[in-house]
Amino acid sequence: MDVQLSFFPELEGTRLATRHAGNPEHNRVQGADAIVHDWYRFILAYPPHLVRTYLERFAVMPDHTVLDPFSGTGTTIVECKKRSISGIGSDANPIAVLASRTKSDWIANPDSLRLRASRIAERAGETDQSILRTLTPDAEALVSRGAISPLPLHKTLNLLDAIREEPNTPPHLLLALAKALVSSISNLWFAPGVTVGPAKADAPVIESWLNNVNTIAADLELMQPNTVTTTVHHADARTLCDVLTPGSIDAVITSPPYPNESDYSRATRLESVLLGYLNNRLDAQTLKQTLLCSSSRNVYQGDTDDAWVAGNDRVQRIASEIEQKRQDLGKTDGFSRLYARAVKLYFGGMRRHLRSLKPALKDGASLAYVVGDQASFLQVHIHTGEILAEIAESEGYTIAGVDLFRTRQATKTGKQMREEVVLLRWTP
Repeated sequence: MDVQLSFFPELEGTRLATRHAGNPEHNRVQGADAIVHDWYRFILAYPPHLVRTYLERFAVMPDHTVLDPFSGTGTTIVECKKRSISGIGSDANPIAVLASRTKSDWIANPDSLRLRASRIAERAGETDQSILRTLTPDAEALVSRGAISPLPLHKTLNLLDAIREEPNTPPHLLLALAKALVSSISNLWFAPGVTVGPAKADAPVIESWLNNVNTIAADLELMQPNTVTTTVHHADARTLCDVLTPGSIDAVITSPPYPNESDYSRATRLESVLLGYLNNRLDAQTLKQTLLCSSSRNVYQGDTDDAWVAGNDRVQRIASEIEQKRQDLGKTDGFSRLYARAVKLYFGGMRRHLRSLKPALKDGASLAYVVGDQASFLQVHIHTGEILAEIAESEGYTIAGVDLFRTRQATKTGKQMREEVVLLRWTP
């Protein structure tokens, strides 16, 4: 494998290029980019300016179609729509699908949204607060203890009922509530994992939601209506051939999960439960089984993705090193025992994804995958970008290069970890 390593061009000479310090600022939404993108966004989502860089480098034109197979909250497809480029997104997480579809829907009338929100807020504010409402036991079991205090939960449930009573409820109203939940109503902290902070006795539920609706309405007034087609599939990225039209994709810009022991479904658990996407443990398990494995919490007995990298010596060596260190340290908990297999499942899942994607790609399609190196809890370094490039090459892709996007500081060790953009080309 011959990989050309390059730096993110516009960042040469900055702290990024020195690789001596972390640089989280490169992952933040900048200035006017907040329009639409900030309606609801994962804390670990990549920034719009990164998408622009590769749209320009790949010479993507308005008559092209760009795919994001791990679309999350829609950064790629929204940025494409802003440039009158057709976008297709796909994600297995239903709350992410809601976000992507809503953020690429600019047809809603801003004045109508404000009027409906005012009417809903009035109804919700009239509800009784003498007996506090709670989640069902099954739903409550899915949410971290203390994630939301009793009174804010009661107010949120009342507001949600009032929203759903509105005829033909625009999804923008639900997305505004999802953002309010994680940004101001709940007790959740994101740093960058999900933790529970100090309990709030109360929270401005209706006010926070109204502020978000008003932001959405104001942004819609700024966006020029266009006829660009944007589609978001609720699908597993490892079986994209089931939903994509053969030979339809000119470029791919995406960021799959990293093999970082993060259960990505936890980052959206509270809003997924309150909005009714997850009602019990079976729902949560079903969701996890459609996600690319990035955590030992997502390993299930019937998983077979690891078989896809059984012949990859590098993945097998890493897994063996992790397992050997586990045994040397005498760790016997389930988390430790499953981590080596989780790594194999991750890279096997990525190989399945890359193979499933091939029929949809046009000859000469360009692809950009944003991935990050990891050092597991046993300090076994995983060079994610290099391994992904190797796997892609084994599937017939050409490696066009690897760009350094940024470095970030590992929480436990303080070491600088690379986040890279693996560049591929498809020529069958």
